[in-house]
Amino acid sequence: MYHKAYGIIETLAPLHVGASAGEETGNLNLIFRDQFTLTGIIPGSSIRGRFRADMRNRNWKGANLWYGHEADADEEQQAQTKENESNQDRTTEAIVKFEYASLVWLPVFCPGQPIVWVTSPLLLKRYKQITNITTPVPEPYTASPDLEGRQVPGTQKKVLFFNLGFLEIDHQVDLKPWIPTGTNLSTKSLVVVDDRDIGNIHDMALYRQSRVKLLDNMKKVDTERGAFFNTEALPVGSILVFPVALKEPGWQPFGPLNSQPYSQELYFGGLESIGFGRCNVTLVGDSLAQPQEVKQ
Repeated sequence: MYHKAYGIIETLAPLHVGASAGEETGNLNLIFRDQFTLTGIIPGSSIRGRFRADMRNRNWKGANLWYGHEADADEEQQAQTKENESNQDRTTEAIVKFEYASLVWLPVFCPGQPIVWVTSPLLLKRYKQITNITTPVPEPYTASPDLEGRQVPGTQKKVLFFNLGFLEIDHQVDLKPWIPTGTNLSTKSLVVVDDRDIGNIHDMALYRQSRVKLLDNMKKVDTERGAFFNTEALPVGSILVFPVALKEPGWQPFGPLNSQPYSQELYFGGLESIGFGRCNVTLVGDSLAQPQEVKQ
C-alpha cells in the first residue's frame, strides 16, 4: 500500500529536458514528448535525479534512504557506514517513486491578448487522476465565462486568434478548479482545446534558440567542427504535474514541513549554465507530513 502525493512544476525559465547539447551541423536538440498528445514531458528519472542530488548535497544518508542506495558508494561514505558494510555495494529500493511530469497548462502568445494558457482533455484527465479532484473534465474549446476574447456579434461565443488561425470557444465553464496549487493563473486566460490540436499549438508555443560554437581564441564561428545547432524548450510559465508514491510517510525533501505551500526552486534538465531549467516545485499530499518521527 503506497501513500500518495503529487508535485506541481512551474517553469521560471525555459526548460529543456531531452537530447543533450551537441555541435553537429543542423542538430535540433528536441525535448521529450508524450506519445499521444505530443506535448513536452519530464521523465520520472530526471525528477528523481534532481531530488536526489538536491538532498545528497546536504544529507547523503537521507538521499540513500529515500531514493535508494547507489551501487558504488565512495570511500568516505563506506568509512562512515561500517554498520552496513555488507550491503554497501548493493542497490536498495527507493521509498519514493516518481512518474513523469506532463503538462497541465501551456502559455501561448495570442495576438490582441498577449498570453493564454491552453490544455486538452487528455492532459486534464491525467491531472484529475493524480489530484483526485471531482470536477468533470471540460469539453474541447471550453473557457471560463470571463475569458478575454473577441465577442462574436449576436452570440455568446468568443473567438481567439492564434498564429495558426481563429479558435472559436464553444463552451463556457468555470475553470478555477483546474488551477493547480502553488500557481496564480487567472481564469481569464485559460482555454481547453481539442486533443488533436494541442500538439500543433504546443510546437508553436515552444521556446527556440539557435546556437553556434565559437573558436576558443576569438569570437568567430568554428566552421570546421560543424558549429550550428538549435535548442527547443518549454516556455516560461508552463505548468506540469507529476505523481509521487511513498512506501512510508514523512518525506520532506525541502526541509521541515512548516509552511504552505511546500515549495522550492529547483533546476531540471540540461543547459543550466546558460539559464535553462529553473522551476518552482510545489509538493502536495498528507503523506508528506508525519506526526511522529520524521526520517531525514
